[in-house]
Amino acid sequence: MLDRKFFGREPIQRAKCPFCGLPVEKPKELPTRKPGEMPVGMCSCGAVYACDETGHNLGAALIEALLFGCNMDWDLAWGLVADDDYKQEIVENYDLITHLVIPSGTYEGRKTSGALYFIRLHQEVQEVTAEGAKERLESAPVDVPVPRRKKAPGKRMSKKEVEEKVKSYQIDPILDAAQDDKKIIRYLQRLLYSGDSLLRQRAAETLGGACAIVGDRDPKIVSKLLQGLFYSLTDTAAFPLGAFEAIGEIIAQRPDLYGGYTAQLYQFTGDVNRRIDALKALGRISKTQGLFIRKHTLYFFDFLADQDPSVRGYTVWLMGNLGAHEARKDMEKHLGEPHEIEIYESGHIRKMSVGEITEEALNKL
Repeated sequence: MLDRKFFGREPIQRAKCPFCGLPVEKPKELPTRKPGEMPVGMCSCGAVYACDETGHNLGAALIEALLFGCNMDWDLAWGLVADDDYKQEIVENYDLITHLVIPSGTYEGRKTSGALYFIRLHQEVQEVTAEGAKERLESAPVDVPVPRRKKAPGKRMSKKEVEEKVKSYQIDPILDAAQDDKKIIRYLQRLLYSGDSLLRQRAAETLGGACAIVGDRDPKIVSKLLQGLFYSLTDTAAFPLGAFEAIGEIIAQRPDLYGGYTAQLYQFTGDVNRRIDALKALGRISKTQGLFIRKHTLYFFDFLADQDPSVRGYTVWLMGNLGAHEARKDMEKHLGEPHEIEIYESGHIRKMSVGEITEEALNKL
C-alpha cells in the first residue's frame, strides 16, 4: 500500500537498498552507543548503512557506516579506499520515525530531510567483518527512540569570556555556546599556547568537548583542526604547548569520528623530546577509549624500563588505563619509586610519585 501512496508527484516508499533494491530494516542503535553516534543497519546483500537524521552530517554518516561495516575496527576502516575497497550510495529524504523515503521532504507537517548512507564493502573485506557486524546488530534494541532534542544553544561568548570561563573551569557555558558558534574552537585553540600548565590543560579538555559538539554537524572542521595540530608538532615555530593535550582530548571525546588519528601519535614516542607528551596524549585516550590502543599494548613494554622516570610513570598510567594484565610483573618493579609526575584530571593537576601511580594502575588490573 505504502509503495503506491503518492505525496505530490513522487510516491512515498519503504527504504530500500540502492545496491540490490531490496527493502531494508529500520536502523538500530548499537548497545555500545555513545552520544552523537548514528543508528545503523545491514541489508541482506551485505551492504551496511548509517542514518543521518538531519541530512547535514553525511561525512559523519560515511565514517559510521564504514566503521560498522568493518566491525568497529578503526585500523581496517581507515585503510580502505573508496571505489577500490567499497562502493557508496546515499538515500535522501529519509524519515527515521516512519522508516519511509518521502521525496517531497515533508510528511504530516514534519521535515523529512534525513539520509541513509550505504556502504558495500568488497567481498574479501566482507568475509572478514560481516559476521561480527551482524552479531552487533542482532544484539541491538529492536526500535530506535524518537530523536532527542538538543539543548538550546547558549549565548555567544567573546574571546575574553571564553578565557575567563576556562580559567575558572566553567566548561558548560562554553559547550553550550559551541553548539551555534564555531569561533569557540578558535578561542580555545589560542589558549593552547599558554605558559600556565593548568589553564592550557583545562583549555584542551574544553576544546575536546567543543569539538565533540561541532563534530556532530561538521566533522570536517575538527578533522582540519587535528591535521593542523599534528602538523604543528613538526614545525617548531608553530608548536603550541598544548597540542598533544588537545589531540588526546579531541580523540578521547569523539573516537567514533576521530579515533583513526590515534595511530599518528605512535610516531612521536620514538622521539625522546616528544615521548612523554605522546604518552600523556595516549593516556588521555586510553582512559575512555582504550579499545583503540589495547591491541598495541606490547609496543609500550620497552618504555616501562626507560631511563627517564617520567616516561616510566606515564607508561604505567597508560598500562593501568588499558587493563594490561600482561604487564603486571613489569609494572610491579616501580612500586615505591619516588619520582613525581603530574596527572591532569577533571580540571585539576595531581602530583603523584611513580610508585603511587603504579599502585593505582595495579588496582585497575
